[in-house]
Amino acid sequence: MDRSNGYERVAAEFLAGRGSRARSAGIGAKTVRHWARTLPPGATVVDLGCGSGFPITEVLVAEGLNVYAVDATPSFVHAFQRNFPNIPVACEAVERSTFFDLTFDGAVAWGLIFLLSPEEQRRLLERIAGILAPAGRLLFTSCAEPLVWSDAMTGLESRSLGAEEYRGQLLAVGLAVANEYDDEGRNHYFDAFKARALNSNPAMRR
Repeated sequence: MDRSNGYERVAAEFLAGRGSRARSAGIGAKTVRHWARTLPPGATVVDLGCGSGFPITEVLVAEGLNVYAVDATPSFVHAFQRNFPNIPVACEAVERSTFFDLTFDGAVAWGLIFLLSPEEQRRLLERIAGILAPAGRLLFTSCAEPLVWSDAMTGLESRSLGAEEYRGQLLAVGLAVANEYDDEGRNHYFDAFKARALNSNPAMRR
């Protein structure tokens, strides 16, 4: 089974596009930067589905976070190791990753969740909840509406469970959505907390 969800087959095309340094200020970078600034300085974060590290890992590192990364696509991991030789990265499917046997202050899954089947998405959210420290943060992207479509690069099926279902699944594993928002590319974000009162939105670190 191809654990890269078809991305090893189109790796060269991806790396020449979004995965290139030229795109490091690309869609999503600003939104992830704002999220990163809500975390404590030096917080430990895992980038799930990290690709080449551009632009998401690059943003997390620039904000002073202690970053680990996971991706199932061998070509992406090789590119990541060239781009960020000092950042630990595992070539593993997120559904089966050991996550370095660590606990994290935050997890990012940009453009990943909807590549998985509905059951794999639910299990992954449960697994992420298990590796987050108390008050840990999860940021992931998926459509706000329930939707099925073909991935633009691989042609394989992508599926959003929709905001209502995601909120319910997150609550079931001890996470609560604090905020939802869209970026300039109309990607929808779910910003969730673990085991913490959500009386107000967190202030960004300056």
